[in-house]
Amino acid sequence: METSNQRSTNSIQGGHRQETFEDTALGLVSTRSFPAIVGTADMMLKSAGVHLIGYEKTGSGHCTAIVRGGIADVRLAVESGVQTAEQFGQLISSLVIARPYPNLDIVLPITTRFTKLMEEGNYSRLSNQAIGLVETRGFPAMVGACDAMLKAADVHLAAYEKIGAGLCTAIIRGSVANVAVAVEAGMFEAERIGELNAVMVIPRPLDEMELTLPLASCWIEERQPLNLPVNIKEQVAEIEVLRLPDLTKLNTKITEELWNDE
Repeated sequence: METSNQRSTNSIQGGHRQETFEDTALGLVSTRSFPAIVGTADMMLKSAGVHLIGYEKTGSGHCTAIVRGGIADVRLAVESGVQTAEQFGQLISSLVIARPYPNLDIVLPITTRFTKLMEEGNYSRLSNQAIGLVETRGFPAMVGACDAMLKAADVHLAAYEKIGAGLCTAIIRGSVANVAVAVEAGMFEAERIGELNAVMVIPRPLDEMELTLPLASCWIEERQPLNLPVNIKEQVAEIEVLRLPDLTKLNTKITEELWNDE
């Protein structure tokens, strides 16, 4: 028997079918930092068959991850998210709502946001690389951490995020080893300049994590159709008229043979 979560999963595969969240649950987990909410959301995605709708940043450093899926899956995902956030020491609150009323979906940016993300179809050459996040209290500390990370390893600064209360998060991308080295360098530099608040390394982000993370416009590439270079030289063919020679002017003798009937 097909479960409601399987129906929801089938409805978004490929990003071209209309999204339906009927008979599903809504799950929310809130933390006090952006790296913590990204790590929490990553664990929620990997622990159950849920979909990450996105993050809601409400100021003062508070961030909420929103997931949808079958009721059992959402409960399991939120439980894993709560445990992860508690390990980071950043948990604020959590909530599971089974079968929310349609009015809730219409007013809150819960379902439309995910549909919009799936339909955008933007591509980045930083996709499928490890994610590193360094959060500082104060913009100078974040800028200094970014500089240290870029100089310490082969990584790219993908974007930065501000969530209030002076908290700024630098987001870098690269191989797992390079991201780990860069984050360590960024931590030391942030502590030297100002205050380090949180760090996170995600080795293998899922596709839905890619869609919800901020990305600087310089790294976004729209998929373009493949254009093959074809050089066509128009040549005008000269038509040569074949002229038959005048047999009367030829210098050859034409022998006439007379046939005698016996």
